[in-house]
Amino acid sequence: MDRLIIEFDTALRSVVGGANSQRPTPGSEHTSNSFLDASEREHAAGLMRVNHVGEVCAQALYQSQKLVARKKEIQQMLDHSGQEEMDHLAWCEMRLQELGSHTSYLNPFWYAGSFAIGLVAGLAGDKWSLGFVAETEKQVENHLESHLKKLPAEDRRSRAIVEQMRVDEFAHGQAALKAGGVDLPRPIKTIMQLMSKVMTSSAYRI
Repeated sequence: MDRLIIEFDTALRSVVGGANSQRPTPGSEHTSNSFLDASEREHAAGLMRVNHVGEVCAQALYQSQKLVARKKEIQQMLDHSGQEEMDHLAWCEMRLQELGSHTSYLNPFWYAGSFAIGLVAGLAGDKWSLGFVAETEKQVENHLESHLKKLPAEDRRSRAIVEQMRVDEFAHGQAALKAGGVDLPRPIKTIMQLMSKVMTSSAYRI
């Protein structure tokens, strides 16, 4: 029962806000918005909203895959990665507030869809579930690298957050491969990329 309550709380915080981080927020030493004009703040907020949606999806994926993982050590690995993703969620949420913006209004939709996808991946077996995690983290890492090029140069606070997220995502992907994840077929990777494009284009604005 305690576990169910914890997981429900995680889902609620992912969708409606109020995520808590266990690690300090990267970039706290930098000034919040002093050097950003209105258009730069709006652009940075759009990018950080996309990153926040990515973390909402990550929480759903890790939660659903933990439910059906066959081995306890895999459940523990997913739980550890999920906790670090919760840090990302909290950092992005806080940065959006600082930028005077909001999280995506479509978060319940993103969470529900990702939870369903995670269940399907998990039910396919641990090696496929872990392979899905590894490919997801690889695509997220590439996506974060592109955001480092798009964020305003003076937005050192957002850039520090995104850089630490990128480092963590790489580690999560490597952990999934080390635990037995397999390389996914090319068609599945392509579908994942197309779904990501739909999500990022929508979350930037809504």
